Amino acid sequence: MNRRQWLATGGVAVAAAAGGAGWAWWRGQSGRLSEAEQALWALRFEQPAGGELAMAPLLGRPMVLNFWATWCAPCVKEMPLLDAFQRQHQAKGWQVVGLAVDGPTPVREFLAKLPVGFPIGLAGFNGVDLARSFGNASGGLPFSVVFDRRGAAVFRKLGIVTEQELSDWVAKVG
Repeated sequence: MNRRQWLATGGVAVAAAAGGAGWAWWRGQSGRLSEAEQALWALRFEQPAGGELAMAPLLGRPMVLNFWATWCAPCVKEMPLLDAFQRQHQAKGWQVVGLAVDGPTPVREFLAKLPVGFPIGLAGFNGVDLARSFGNASGGLPFSVVFDRRGAAVFRKLGIVTEQELSDWVAKVG
């Protein structure tokens, strides 16, 4: 083997080894939850009717986490759609969770008029910081994050979700 062939063969071997190492590193990284994701699953929220909403028991299910407020007209508009989605997809393991970026009294009054079949947690104004940790830089509402069964955030949407988006998320997440 001459020097040129040896260098070419060695270069291919080095490139293959580097590619394999990079692939192994990427797979290891992709299996880990981010700090924000890990923190979410450890959180607990007061619920409007009393009791506590612990996020940890929801891990392992695909979930739509919706940040909303009673004073947010688009949030109020999408609540019936999220409620219908919960009823339609809960048998497939899906869970919708609403985190109210609002005070307890307005949330209780709102839910007395428009009850929903999914859990609501009272995040208060700390909910804005939580939403920002998932990519909502502006802190706008409504803001939804879709989590896969591992607990990783896979989709984010600022603004009202549509039926088509919900259907697409179900098809992609399972």
